[in-house]
Amino acid sequence: MLEYFAHETAVIDEGCEIGNGTKIWHFSHVMPNCVLGERCNIGQNVVISPEVVLGSNVKVQNNVSIYTGVICEDDVFLGPSMVFTNVINPRSAVNRRNQYLKTTVKKGASIGANATIVCGNDIGEYAFIGAGAVVTKEIPAFALVVGNPAKQIGWVSTHGHRLHFDDNGMATCEESGERYKLEENQVTLEK
Repeated sequence: MLEYFAHETAVIDEGCEIGNGTKIWHFSHVMPNCVLGERCNIGQNVVISPEVVLGSNVKVQNNVSIYTGVICEDDVFLGPSMVFTNVINPRSAVNRRNQYLKTTVKKGASIGANATIVCGNDIGEYAFIGAGAVVTKEIPAFALVVGNPAKQIGWVSTHGHRLHFDDNGMATCEESGERYKLEENQVTLEK
């Protein structure tokens, strides 16, 4: 039997799969047919729309809206009040439910407080989206982006530290000691 915690004010609709150790806090709503992995933490006043998929260990801070079409892989961090969209050109009088665009946030990525992710733009592994950024295009793995519209200003490690590459395209994370290679505008973790 799966064991998770849901505060008494949380609403969990039918058809949801919720992994062991997941916590769902005050006034949050998990809508029908969502999948939440193990050890997720869903903060207060979060809306998770139908059929959203969250991997394991996803941290969703307070006041976040995750709309249909979004997939967050393992270890994703969603900062306070950030938001996803799922329709490019919404109009109240026009039903576009069959036009939802998919957005995938890859393993280990972090999205800062009050950021907006425009639908259809995937976020690469371990990318770091700064607070208040507005993402309007694909974000590569390990990229550090800020601003409106979001612009890349550097690269980060799996631990979220800025990487400084030498003349050979190599960098070391100050916390983990992991080594990274920058080649053809792509960063890879050296194994």
